[in-house]
Amino acid sequence: MATTKNFSVDRETEQAVRSILEQVANDGDAAVRRYTSEFDRVDLTDFRLDETKIQEAFDQADPNLVDSLKLMATRLVEWHEQELPSDIELVEADVTRRQRFVPVDSVGIYVPGGAASYPSTVLMNAIPAKVAGVERVVMVTPVTGLSTEVLVAAKIAGVTEIYTIGGAQAVAALTFGTESIQAVDLIVGPGNRFVAEAKRQVYGIVGIDSVAGPSEVVVIADETAHPDRIAADLLAQAEHDRDAVAIAFVPTEAMKADVDANIERRLQQLPRQEIARRAMENGGVFIASLDEAIKEANRLAAEHLELAVANPQDVVKLIRHAGMIFLGHETPETLGDYVAGTNHVLPTSGTARFASGLSARTFLRHQTMLEATREGVARLANAAKTVARVEGLEAHAQAIEVREN
Repeated sequence: MATTKNFSVDRETEQAVRSILEQVANDGDAAVRRYTSEFDRVDLTDFRLDETKIQEAFDQADPNLVDSLKLMATRLVEWHEQELPSDIELVEADVTRRQRFVPVDSVGIYVPGGAASYPSTVLMNAIPAKVAGVERVVMVTPVTGLSTEVLVAAKIAGVTEIYTIGGAQAVAALTFGTESIQAVDLIVGPGNRFVAEAKRQVYGIVGIDSVAGPSEVVVIADETAHPDRIAADLLAQAEHDRDAVAIAFVPTEAMKADVDANIERRLQQLPRQEIARRAMENGGVFIASLDEAIKEANRLAAEHLELAVANPQDVVKLIRHAGMIFLGHETPETLGDYVAGTNHVLPTSGTARFASGLSARTFLRHQTMLEATREGVARLANAAKTVARVEGLEAHAQAIEVREN
């Protein structure tokens, strides 16, 4: 059966990133400048982007793009507002237990650069942070990949603090702070293997959303599925990068042949044909019964799972592990990537077995509070002292007794 690639880090990358983190922690802005010059071939004096550049990009942007991103933003706000949890209060036996949810103070969003432009990444990461109530939302993106589209998305999301740096050095600056960049509490957003490894290494000093691996999709199809749609949806993932994983389980040899033929036909029309063709080698189309496909999907725990079946509401009850599930023939994964209103930042590399996608809750911490009366302490004292003394912690027991007398 199919397998997905587990995200792993080679030792060379690990060591290179560790060196970058140490240099930025020690030398601050000077180290960031050195690495930006070395990797991006750009000599920067000021890292922060002037806010007038953001407004200029917005004013000059294609109105259709602006409207599309505004629609996307509106739907994301509506969704993430529904995710906000309620505080808890439980009063019993003269002891009051409370829990409240508070946002982190500051968040750094990493937006990839390179050949492509990702305004959707800005919205998907910034909007749930804003909805959660984060006061300071910072964006870093390589100066070589800075685009009008990304700046328009930043404007719509209300992000004005933008630094034109990328790579592991940007993660380091957000983690440790430099002379010109104040450190943050949480770092989110995708990046290349150096960015992912940097996030892994700084976790514990700051929070992170996840260590993102290659994009993945698994399609479970039955006899009612459309081979051309399956092919299109597989390639929608495969065109991301050469390490992407696209897998389909179909019921018959005839459907497999049909899907394969449609993949080849569509590949020849794609601008990113070579990338998609290489990625398709990581997965492919496999023949499986519905029961077998469900079992494999749960084992793979893919980032995206499409149920191209006649009865998706029944099948979804059997799915335990998936980052996000798309039900029915009319629900392509691409819809979730952009304007459905749900978040497309999802667990990869099988981590959907224990992790969830980005949400407003990602940016919240819960704080638990306890308030007791004298009667409440007295009612619970014996049990507390008994357990404390069993554990050999006499001072714990005495901290109860001093309130009994």
